[in-house]
Amino acid sequence: MARRSTPEVNAGSMADIAFLLLIFFLVTTTIEKDKGIARQLPPPEPPNDEDVIIKEKNLFIVNVNKDDQLLVEEELMELKDLRQSAIDFIDNGGAPSGTAEYCSFCKGARSPESSDNPNKAVISVQNDRLTSYEMYIAVQNELVAAYNFLRDREAQRLYGWEFTEMKRAIDEGEITGSKAEDIQEKLENVQQMIPLKLSEAEPKKRGE
Repeated sequence: MARRSTPEVNAGSMADIAFLLLIFFLVTTTIEKDKGIARQLPPPEPPNDEDVIIKEKNLFIVNVNKDDQLLVEEELMELKDLRQSAIDFIDNGGAPSGTAEYCSFCKGARSPESSDNPNKAVISVQNDRLTSYEMYIAVQNELVAAYNFLRDREAQRLYGWEFTEMKRAIDEGEITGSKAEDIQEKLENVQQMIPLKLSEAEPKKRGE
């Protein structure tokens, strides 16, 4: 009797099927993007024998300890109050009228004990090494929100639109061409009026 041949599975198209499946998963799968805080390090400066002196009234110190307690200007503060406190500091406009440092657009209390103008105001954030990441992000969000509030206000006053909304539209490509260039120039003008000056001190070691 003739021996029957063992049936075989035709695997000639398996490579094509695997390739099609790979393309399907690449097209349909959403890749999660890591998110973080955008910070740009200052460029290296040439050595200078003269130290930069910042007036104490132009320095707003925010300290977060290992227990996530917030100490602002040496006073305990709730996180929900940090944004308004930062706005009051940046927008104070304490420089006397008629001087070069006078802020004509500031709407703050104009206290001589607080910042002269937004360009002079510096917020110093100091964290303990055991500060939680969640608290660190929350503090950063509140401080950036304070700057965005003031930038939105000035952009609305000067151009009739909000700074954050237009910046988002340009970053996402919703506005292009010459119109985008014109808006970008106006955004930079607002940024110069209210520069984001956040200084992060080196985390302190335990026991210091």
